[in-house]
This record gives sequence, structure tokens and C-alpha cells, in this order.
Amino acid sequence: MLYRRDQGIAGSLGLLGLRAVVGAAFIVHGWPKIQAPTTWMGPDAPFPGWMQFLAAAAEFGGGIALVLGLLTPLAALGLAVTMGVAIFKVHVPQGHAFVAPPGEHSFELAAAYLSAVVTILLLGPGRFSGDALLFKPKSPAARRPES
Repeated sequence: MLYRRDQGIAGSLGLLGLRAVVGAAFIVHGWPKIQAPTTWMGPDAPFPGWMQFLAAAAEFGGGIALVLGLLTPLAALGLAVTMGVAIFKVHVPQGHAFVAPPGEHSFELAAAYLSAVVTILLLGPGRFSGDALLFKPKSPAARRPES
């Protein structure tokens, strides 16, 4: 289901703000990657080109989808997988701290993004979203055939 129950106006405004900020951040992070989608990690990349492409598409395309609130569960799932891979296949194996002093590597930001997209995945996009416009069930009165 692409649209879940309504979160009310306050909850939907909160989800709109979260989607907009996190989506915009993913667009900014994904833009340079989508420019060289299969080689953005360089020649010594630990991941093959097709996996780099999936990450670039998830970040850039998923960011756009979050901002629009369109196909939100699919976008959030792709972003959650991407952040999970970043944390558990890159940061943790390299010994990066959760929070590190300035200038040192950490996985704090990836964990924050993971938390945000999992929240969106679990709660849905809210009423101020493309998904609500396209997929929200019509009210019972609107579904009744005219006599």
C-alpha cells in the first residue's frame, strides 16, 4: 500500500518537513554520484558498478521522491538499504566511530538518515504528499453511486 492511514494535520506537517529536509539532503548527496553512477567510488571501489548505480539512483531519485511524497515507501526502503550498507559495509568495518571529532570519519549522519527514512517508511508520507493525492481511498460518500 502506497498510502497509509492519515496522521492528522500536525503529524502530516511533521512528515512533510522531515521528507523535505531529508529528501533535499539526499538530492544534494546523490547529485555528484548520479553524474558518474557506476564509478563514483573510484577505481578501487569495494562495490561493483551496478551497486554504485543503485546507491546513486536511490539517493538522487529517492530524494526527489521523498520531497514530492511520491512512491514514498519504495524510496524510503531504497534509502534505508543504502544507508544500512554504508554503515555496516563501509563505516563499521573501517572502524569509524558513531560520533567522531571534527575532520575524522563517523557514521553519525548515515545513522541519522537511516532513522529518518525508517520513520517515514513506518508512518507513511502523510496527507501532504503525492501518494495521498494519488492513492488515498476516497471517502465512503464519494464512492456511493448516485441514485
